[in-house]
Amino acid sequence: MAIRFFTEDIDFKLNNEQVLKKWLSSVAVNAGKKTGAINYIFCSDAFLLNLNIKYLNHNTFTDIITFPDSMPGATEISGDIYISIDRINENAILFKTTTDNELHRVMVHGLLHLLGHTDKTKAEKEQMSQAEDRCLAMLKV
Repeated sequence: MAIRFFTEDIDFKLNNEQVLKKWLSSVAVNAGKKTGAINYIFCSDAFLLNLNIKYLNHNTFTDIITFPDSMPGATEISGDIYISIDRINENAILFKTTTDNELHRVMVHGLLHLLGHTDKTKAEKEQMSQAEDRCLAMLKV
């Protein structure tokens, strides 16, 4: 299967698609997993807010929602990862980084969720952040 990129309700062009696909695949392989159908869907705040309300019962903006489509412990991971480009742009300013850096962090964050990482507690959030940093160090663009 493949990692694919789509847009929903926005005009957005992802830079370095092939490099990012290779990087994300290598993150999965390093975690001992194969990539099945992994779809990244880039969208607006409004679109992602609607998903957040409908599926998670959260009436808040978010930068990402990950919907796994593989069983825990499976050797192949699949799922849909929705990312708000509006949040990416605002968070890049807030965190004083580039939009590409923020986007890459959020993209790997979604993949880490598919790999079984969680970020509900403070300790889990710290572990997730460290995992993101390790993965980002693997990216060469």
